[in-house]
This record gives sequence, C-alpha cells and structure tokens, in this order.
Amino acid sequence: MKQLNNDIWLSYYGDDFTGSTDVMETLALNGIPTALFLQPPTSEEVKNFKLKKNIGEKTLKAFGVAGISRSLNKQEMEKELLPVFEKISQIPTDFFQYKVCSTLDSAPDKGNIGWATELAERFFPSATIPIIIGAPFLNRFVVFGNLFARIGEETYRLDRHPVMSNHPITPMQESDIRRHLALQSDKKCQLFDLHHFGLEEEKRNEKIDELSHNLGDFLLFDTFDQSHLEIAGSLIFKIKQKKTQLLVGSSGINYALAKYLQNTGTIKKEDKPPKANKAAQIIVVAGSCSPITANQLNYASEMGFKELQIDVIDLLNHPEEEISSIVEIASQLLSENKSLTIFSAKGPKDNSIAKVNQWMIENGNDNSGKIIGEALGKIVKKLLEENGKIRVVAAGGDTSGYLARQLEIYALETLYPIAPGAPLCVAHSHNPQFDGLEISLKGGQNGKENYFQAILNGQS
Repeated sequence: MKQLNNDIWLSYYGDDFTGSTDVMETLALNGIPTALFLQPPTSEEVKNFKLKKNIGEKTLKAFGVAGISRSLNKQEMEKELLPVFEKISQIPTDFFQYKVCSTLDSAPDKGNIGWATELAERFFPSATIPIIIGAPFLNRFVVFGNLFARIGEETYRLDRHPVMSNHPITPMQESDIRRHLALQSDKKCQLFDLHHFGLEEEKRNEKIDELSHNLGDFLLFDTFDQSHLEIAGSLIFKIKQKKTQLLVGSSGINYALAKYLQNTGTIKKEDKPPKANKAAQIIVVAGSCSPITANQLNYASEMGFKELQIDVIDLLNHPEEEISSIVEIASQLLSENKSLTIFSAKGPKDNSIAKVNQWMIENGNDNSGKIIGEALGKIVKKLLEENGKIRVVAAGGDTSGYLARQLEIYALETLYPIAPGAPLCVAHSHNPQFDGLEISLKGGQNGKENYFQAILNGQS
C-alpha cells in the first residue's frame, strides 16, 4: 500500500474560520503536528515554523489555511480560492483537502463545494476524489449516503434538523449527499456504503477498485461509527496517487487518515494531551446569534461572569463612542478580577436583531456581521493592550476572523481539547503583545452550555 512521500503530509483550506480549527485539533491530537495559518504560508514559513507547545511531535507534518469560501458566491470563490490554491500547491504534500463543514453548509450560489473542487483540481488533479462528511465524534453520521446530525439525545436527518433545515443562508433541503452535490457539480458521486464495510478485506478492496474506476468521480464513504472511519482511511491510502491526492471532507477524513497512520505504526497518538492551566479570568466576545451560544452565555452569567451587551444601533450610528464605552466598563470589571462576556445578541429571538435588520433596510447596508465582528475585535485588542494577556474566546465565525486580524494573528496551534471542533489554542502573532495568547475561536454551534467555564478552567 502506498505510503507518504513528502515532509509535509497534508495541507488544507478550511471553507470557514472556525471549522479550520476543527481539522487542526483532530490532526494534532491524533499524532500529526499541525499549524493553522490565516494566510497562505510560503515554503520557508512552513519549514521554519516552531510549535510553542509541541502537541504531537516537534516537527510540523500538516498545515492549513483558514478561509471564508463558505460565505461566497461562485465568482467570489474563484477570486478567493485560485490564488490560495496556487500558493498551497507550491509546497509538496501527499494530500490536499478542501475542508467543508460536517453539516455540509453549501448551495449552488453560496459556498458551492462542487465548484471549489473543480478549482482545486487545476492544482491538485486527481483520478478519484474521496469524500468523508460524517464525523461520529462530532455527532455527524452518514448512512446510505444520507447525512444525520445529533442534538442532545435526538438524531435528525439533516433536512429535518431544527437548525440546519432553517439555516438563514444555506438551509439544508436534501439529506442525500449525492443529490445535494449534484446541484453543485456534474461529477458523479459513487458511494461506499455500510454493506461494503461489512465485506472481508479482499472484497472491500475489490469494491473500492470498482467504485474508483471512473476518472474524476467523487467517492463518498458512509460513516456511522469510528470503525468506519478507520477502514475508510486505509482505503483512501489504497487509492492514493503518488502526486498530491485531492480530498474533500470534514475533520472526519483527518481522523480516518490519522488512524491509518497510527495502525501502521507511522505515528503514535499521545494517551493524554498536556493540560491547560486554569486562567485567572477570561474575556468572551460573541457575535453569534445561535441558541447554543445563548445557552453558554446564560450559563456563564450564572457562574459569575459579568455581562456586557453592545447596543448595536448605537454601534451602527456612533461606532467609536460605543466601542469606547464598552472598553471603559470592561476594563473596570477586569481590574476587579472578573471574567466577561461581551455580546451583540443573545440567541435568535433577541429583540436587537429585528432592530438591526430594520436599520440595515433603512440605510441600505447589509454588512452587520462585518460591523459587529470588527467592533468586537477592536474591543478585545484595546482590552488586551490595557490589561495584558488574558485568555480569550470568540464565538462565531465572523467574530473569530475579525478578532484574529485585529490581534495580527498569523497562525494557531492546538493547546487543549475543550470541546470537539472548538479547542483552546495558542496564537502566533506578529505583535509581541499578542504572541502566545491563549485563545479559542469557536463556531456558534460548538460546545456544551458550560463551554466558557471550561475555557476558564482549562478543562473539557
């Protein structure tokens, strides 16, 4: 079976910011040292990158670039992705992954996965393109090609999922991944299903050869449990080409590859990652309107965190004044050794959302996410400049991206796994004030209700 040929084994582009940390975490905690860059690195930057915490090993074996393509139309995706793919392709790797969300957030006119794959093929041409979307460790399952996600004790087909079926930008109207992708690409999508996983190894290998016979096809793997990921990883290595192999998938595909390398003795997974210390206090900023983030904010309040809600209308009308007001109040609370939550709305039913939407209509402006994200980033920057390095959490993809820019963060590495897909990280910043900052950049849907308290304590 074909093995690894390069010093760097895998590179990837994440189609949203917070999902990119998910891959970094999965790889690092499974024995593949990984860094996540905010801009495409040069070969020298990758070669000379020094991990601060050495999770896994000391030598970098994988790197990613945190992206934004999930929010773009096809024309915008082409403009964004082609130069990034070109730069990444200049660094030899065994695999290149276009990382997508495990809830498959995409549509023909927004975050089109098929189009992104076609753009990637210009730099990473591949005979067959394996796809793994299911990530059982994140409660995402693919059964006979259909995607399911679990909330609490309930598992939903994705087109009936209470959140994803009502997503404001890319509502999931079809759970069959093959049908979903057919709206975004002319590629055929073959399926290695649950029955095939039950075959003897020789028969499985014959089946994978049969399904990868048509050049250019997608090859989707069912993934109901971790054992399916392990088998899928070995099968991907079986069909892997000598030149860079293009992959499409969630962090499930990274787990699959790592398990194969563990099983073959190429890498070793640490039994337990080093623990993070408890912080004296933390700053939480949330631009997410997710009900999960709202529950986390409420729990933090019950645990003694002090709440500061931004008046978004004041922010829209008088941005500098509102930012200064929040910073002044927050600084006083920090001087009293308090932990803070600073947010724009608490859940999808917050009264401020309707007011902001009305303001946007009246003013012909639809950039509320950008305005709020930039404001939260400026607030954190000022607070850290005045109060020193304090552990930080950003909730929401836009918020995370704008915060990282304000703090001049160019790369992240995993520090400790607080919640699946939302680790506590260490920042690499061009600004010494923020270099080494402990920070979590999480999606609105990630983490249990005690997530912010867990970040404070440095424990999952």
